[in-house]
Amino acid sequence: YKSQGNEFYKSGSYGKAVDSYTKAVEADPENPIYRGNRSMAYMQIGAYERALEDCSKSLELSQHKPDEFGSNIQKTLLRIGKIQTALGNYDEAISAFSQISPPPSAGDVQVAYEMRQYLAQAEAMAAGGNVKLAQYAISGAEKLLGLNVTPPRKWRLLKGKCYVESGDLDQAATVAVNLLREDKQDSDALVLRGRVLYAQGDNAKAATHFMEALRVDPDHKLARELLKTSRELEKKKNLGNDAFKRGDLQTALELYSEALSIDNCNKGTNSKLYSNRATVNMRLNRFEDAIEDCDAAIELDPDFIKVRRTKARALGQLEKWDEAVQEFQKAVEVDPSDSNLRAELREAELEVKKAKRKDYYKILGVSKSADETEIKRAYRKLALIHHPDKNPDDPTSHEKFKDVGEAYEVLSDSQKRARYDSGVDLQDSSDMYGGGMGAEIDPSVLFQMFGGGGGAVPHEFMGQFGGGGSPFGAQFGGAQFGGAQFGGAQ
Repeated sequence: YKSQGNEFYKSGSYGKAVDSYTKAVEADPENPIYRGNRSMAYMQIGAYERALEDCSKSLELSQHKPDEFGSNIQKTLLRIGKIQTALGNYDEAISAFSQISPPPSAGDVQVAYEMRQYLAQAEAMAAGGNVKLAQYAISGAEKLLGLNVTPPRKWRLLKGKCYVESGDLDQAATVAVNLLREDKQDSDALVLRGRVLYAQGDNAKAATHFMEALRVDPDHKLARELLKTSRELEKKKNLGNDAFKRGDLQTALELYSEALSIDNCNKGTNSKLYSNRATVNMRLNRFEDAIEDCDAAIELDPDFIKVRRTKARALGQLEKWDEAVQEFQKAVEVDPSDSNLRAELREAELEVKKAKRKDYYKILGVSKSADETEIKRAYRKLALIHHPDKNPDDPTSHEKFKDVGEAYEVLSDSQKRARYDSGVDLQDSSDMYGGGMGAEIDPSVLFQMFGGGGGAVPHEFMGQFGGGGSPFGAQFGGAQFGGAQFGGAQ
């Protein structure tokens, strides 16, 4: 069987070689040579664990019969060193190599020492917060493993930690889940899974994993610390939510702020807390503060659609419509299927257009909720102030006077005002305002400008007198216009 196995091995038929060597082992279980040969065949097909078992047994048998199999001890130690290296057990490999006399060649031991150096660098980098470099070092060590060998548990845990701290939570979750499939009682893997959930903002589920880790290992320090923090954070967040729901905005603001001070590394929960506090600031009309909170949340989670919407709305409240459009666009890029989001984007784009036209409310100095009386009062005051004949040295007075007239014509007419407010006029502004000065100036204002009859009325406005619609009521209507100054009988 041994000879047959040797032939298969030489021809590269390693599976058949294993079968032949197995028959030899079964025929003579106490012969270490057969197990040693089978270990070599196992190595060739990547069955390193079985190869290690055979070598360990072969070494034991050889040491029991040193006179007969003494020369096999050195060969077996060399094989054990190579197998342990392939499995990533570099300390065990170096230990095996150190027992060989004379010492093995540098080529035989080099890989184990390189592997140890990579892992030492990875641990140092991870401890110093350089998780990307730590991951790079671990990857370097993984390339030295045997064919299809799963990295050691220690390596995977370290890599999972680096994934968490670099924000690659999906990869970290994969590492944790795979480790837990191998051993549900792995306290370190339970903590790793809990850290992923904690970083995602799921504090309740995270706490469950930390508690399970402590059940398995009551002395697990990190699990205990994270359990305390996750519970405290969840409690503050929920208290803030309760205060917000009952309308106690100031208390909600304070509680969210307290929660944010608990753990500045928890991106998942903190992004939500910043979002919640931004919503409170919006309710309190603290739009600048709301934007700051939104920016903080976006920095932690760039794809947080809700907070981008809140920021866009806050920018709109400050009439920063160009910036609001940009935020809505970014949100739509993340979720193009959100029809409400697209509708808000269109509204913001319309506001941008509206902002570029004349603001009749600002021209008259009234709010957008001003009633008819306020609009008339403002018009009367400004028309008197800006009339060109009152300001012969001001080249801008004509344009200001014209703007006041346009503003009054639109805002004093409920239909035109509605079109203006909705932005419909942007599609057909020429029909709305006409040409020339854009609006007629109320004749009674002009009459008031010139002392109620003490001065001549400019010729260009003579045709506008008479008729209703004056914001000054009837004081200039009817028989009061019958004086000589207006061409009537004396």
